[in-house]
Amino acid sequence: MIAYNDVFRLLSDNGYSSYRLQQDKLISGSTQDRIRSGQPVNLTTIDTICRLCGCQPGDLLTWLPDPEEGKRK
Repeated sequence: MIAYNDVFRLLSDNGYSSYRLQQDKLISGSTQDRIRSGQPVNLTTIDTICRLCGCQPGDLLTWLPDPEEGKRK
């Protein structure tokens, strides 16, 4: 399972508020909600965040073992 690492703090540190992301049509409100709730987003969104923050995808994401996977074994 993929988890997000303080994406909005990183964006904020680089001058991008949630409002600015929407107003400048960089990342939609619904996509921001998906990130906040830990749901998947597309690679275009990850690319946009990396471009805005000058970072790598690994700075945004962490892979964690799925707790449900361990229960099925």
